[in-house]
Amino acid sequence: MTNYIKVSKIHFLAYYLPQYHPIPENDKWWGKGFTEWTNVTKAKPLFRGHKQPKLPADLGFYDLRLPEIQEEQSELALDNGVDGFIYYQYWFGGNKYLLERPAEQMLENKKVKIPFCFCWANETWKGIWHGVDSPDTIVKQEYGDEADYRRYFDYLLPFFRDERYIKVENKPMFHIYRIEDIPNFKYFLELFNFWAIQEGFNGVHFIATIVNDLEIIKSNELIFGQVGIDIFRRMRYNQDTWFKNGSFLNKIEMKYKSLIGHTNKIGERKRPLIFDYKKGARLLSQNIPHKKYIPCVFPNWDNSPRSGKKSLIFKNATPNAWKEHLKHTIEVLKSKPENPQIIIIKSWNEWAEGNYLEPDQEFGISMLKVVKELKLSLKG
Repeated sequence: MTNYIKVSKIHFLAYYLPQYHPIPENDKWWGKGFTEWTNVTKAKPLFRGHKQPKLPADLGFYDLRLPEIQEEQSELALDNGVDGFIYYQYWFGGNKYLLERPAEQMLENKKVKIPFCFCWANETWKGIWHGVDSPDTIVKQEYGDEADYRRYFDYLLPFFRDERYIKVENKPMFHIYRIEDIPNFKYFLELFNFWAIQEGFNGVHFIATIVNDLEIIKSNELIFGQVGIDIFRRMRYNQDTWFKNGSFLNKIEMKYKSLIGHTNKIGERKRPLIFDYKKGARLLSQNIPHKKYIPCVFPNWDNSPRSGKKSLIFKNATPNAWKEHLKHTIEVLKSKPENPQIIIIKSWNEWAEGNYLEPDQEFGISMLKVVKELKLSLKG
């Protein structure tokens, strides 16, 4: 699909977590047979009105080693307005990959119809992000030399060549989670772009995610977009205050948070951060700050199954609230036709973060039906 993404049409792309199957590393770190479902099923309510565990409905507690699961996911997504999956990919340098099996399996299974691309999730895994007290490194993100990058490109090439791989003007779309962490990242982009041209593409359509210096996005002609997940991450990891620093209300807020055991440092939190979904969604649906900005939306969020009292929870995440959030984001994006006409949905299936579109036992398929309804409205 050389021109799968068309500039005049809004596309919905959802992050896809290729977990839900045992791997030796997780067996070692968390116990034999561990998958995300392990955390999902042991979740407990942390406060009055807190709904846990959140359990799957139509697809059940699936195992991604079964090819039929990805086929069902593909059909369910396409039937309900999701245009493509962004597979998280975990390459840690050298020949170290984790959770690569579902994507490799999908590449060979042409019954999986949904278009896809990759997001290289290039960050070190630490226990503190997975709800354990230790901040120790589980697996370190490494970066190699040009030869190492070439081997990585060659690994990606069969995916890029697949007709389902999302391309923009014959450029495979490739997301990078922490682009600034790559040593001499500009050279990395140039190498990949050059090799892609050598292989018959028009280059690579790079999309950045977490960015500290927006100028590197605005000024680099090889970077075509930036996913608007920055506000969300600040809320998740370092939400300091709702008031101006040093103000009277800020001091009261900080004193109160100290009394209840709140801290901005996620590893030291004694209680979860709790926000109303609509309030959090409004923060995410604010202005589009530059021409490469791609809005990111979320139907729900509650990572207490993974992080316990160190979690972030958006309460009152209902289908109606989700519809309001997505509809508003669509309207904002439509007013910015010069921006990439893409909305990123976080996520398709991050169950241990309470962040998913897949049917659950509380709302059934309603979250997906919202996507379908608003997708159809774009055609009217």
